[in-house]
Amino acid sequence: IMGDLPAERVQPARPFINCGVDFCGPVLIKSSLLRKSKSVKSYIALFICLATKAIHVELVSDMSTSAFINALKRFYARRGKSRHMYSDNGSNFVGASRELNQYLKEVMKDSLLSNYVVSEQITWHFIPPRAPHFGGIWESAIKSLKFHLKRVVGDATISFEEMCTVLSMIEACLNSRPLIPLTNNPDDLSVITPGHFLIGDSLTAMVEPDMRPYKEGHLKRWARLQKMYQHFWDRWSQEYLSHLQARQKWSVQQPNLPLNKLVLIKEDNMPPLKWNLGRIIETHPGKDGFVRVASVRTADGIYKRPISKLCPLPDHEEESNSTDSNLEDC
Repeated sequence: IMGDLPAERVQPARPFINCGVDFCGPVLIKSSLLRKSKSVKSYIALFICLATKAIHVELVSDMSTSAFINALKRFYARRGKSRHMYSDNGSNFVGASRELNQYLKEVMKDSLLSNYVVSEQITWHFIPPRAPHFGGIWESAIKSLKFHLKRVVGDATISFEEMCTVLSMIEACLNSRPLIPLTNNPDDLSVITPGHFLIGDSLTAMVEPDMRPYKEGHLKRWARLQKMYQHFWDRWSQEYLSHLQARQKWSVQQPNLPLNKLVLIKEDNMPPLKWNLGRIIETHPGKDGFVRVASVRTADGIYKRPISKLCPLPDHEEESNSTDSNLEDC
């Protein structure tokens, strides 16, 4: 039987105070911008907040313990210190935990810092061996990032700095995904995203030209990065919208969409970090009584769309009753 969610997943807390971490890769990075420069392997460290599902991405040079500790320091410097860290049993994580404990023992020798270190000490939790479903919350985030990053970057080899830029823009994409409606007001089209917990508002992007129609050979390096970012947004947003919809292909009867339900509207060629949101104001049932078309009010007007293009967001009651399990308290 499925276990209950641990307290870290359901209790309000500062973003990333309870955090999961995992690695993916390798990705090939150019050692310099010279034409015949060698390619070296690098890896991606992904941190995810267990409560808000906000994501932080770091590019690291290798899978060693020292490289991970440096990435952990950069993460703490920008997101704040975590009290509980969850990960699998990778050797780099085990080594990092051992070195951090040794470091804390050395710091504890200073009587002026002892009380502070005790209160801020990191507790590291490892999921059971060969049980990746215990860390499903970060495995899902890794899948969204890795599956499309490989297809967007493809065989292109970019520099370390350029890859950091691409990963930062991808992080903004993942942190802009809608979670639930902000209010139950039918006139309010606002939604809560992971970005709200990080900066207090939704993440927005600068208006930039669409680079997708152009061939890469005709673009400068910065334009190639923008094209990769826009391509990633296309693929990931389509995957996310499909995930919100029912998995069945119209073979199982589903309840009709209620009025005033906040939905995401699937549209082609949407710019990055732009989600087309609307409220259902009227349904158009067929002769059999099932609703397959609905009128949706958006910020730009009222549109009639088939329900196959509408992705309902979970409301507050559905969210509180959800049994979205992936992580057991170890």
